Amino acid sequence: MTDNEGVRLQKVLAEAGIGSRRHCEELIGEGRVTVDGKRVFRFGERVDPQRAVIHVDGKRVETRAEMRYYMINKPRGVVSTMSDERGRKSLEDYVDVPERLFHVGRLDTDTEGLILLTNDGELAHRLTHPSYGVFKTYLAEIHGPIPRDLGKRLRAGVTLDDGPAKADRFRVFDQIGKRVLVEITLHEGRKHIVRRLLKEVGFPVQQLARIEFGPIKLGQLKPGTMRALTVQEVGELYQAVGL
Repeated sequence: MTDNEGVRLQKVLAEAGIGSRRHCEELIGEGRVTVDGKRVFRFGERVDPQRAVIHVDGKRVETRAEMRYYMINKPRGVVSTMSDERGRKSLEDYVDVPERLFHVGRLDTDTEGLILLTNDGELAHRLTHPSYGVFKTYLAEIHGPIPRDLGKRLRAGVTLDDGPAKADRFRVFDQIGKRVLVEITLHEGRKHIVRRLLKEVGFPVQQLARIEFGPIKLGQLKPGTMRALTVQEVGELYQAVGL
């Protein structure tokens, strides 16, 4: 069989960034690799990297060479689109790769933080569709003092003008005088949902940043910069949406 009819599985895994070919052979031999749902033990297995669905230790490995996955720390005052007809600063001003990408969800112009960029339409769809319930975590600055039961009230839910809303998790992150930083996690993405939720319980947001999108964390990425996701991070995103 020629490479035109398939590529050796260990080579595909190595080129996807899993490790050296020797390491990939060990993974195959240990039964930790599946192809299209079937566990593979044979080193000589050949696959089509454009079509095969490959998992290592239960996490999908993206083997399509044209697929791209990035994260960007959107600065405050930048619109969450790849271009803006009104001439405002947009994500396009910070993206320095040749591929055509689209953003996964949006952030308000006044909200900074983590946005995912990709050309993987199926993954992007699942990450933003409410039925998959992907968690998003925000750091919000509000003015205290705040009551002890605020987290309980937010987790119980409030009624907004477009229906009920609630936080999945809530905690006080830091407090200096009346300045309180709270961490709030939700699995929905209605417009301005974090700001509206906190305002409804009497604590308008002063500043807001998204610090996590599913398993992906913003970390120390500086505002206005982007980086490629690791193989591990891409696999965790796939796992989060059942791919």
